[in-house]
Amino acid sequence: MSETNNSQPRFAGGIFIALGLLLGVIGGIALNEPSAGMMIGFGAGVAIALVVWLLDRKRA
Repeated sequence: MSETNNSQPRFAGGIFIALGLLLGVIGGIALNEPSAGMMIGFGAGVAIALVVWLLDRKRA
């Protein structure tokens, strides 16, 4: 097993998934479509979390 000794802290993008869900539901309620808002918010949160993960992976 090869491990790297990288002392830099890792970034976490899970907060974007949670915030996407929350903001999506709030926006969906405002537009009278909470389920659609939740799904759109979840998708956006996952996309941002993936970008954070890829940038962090490239940095290490």
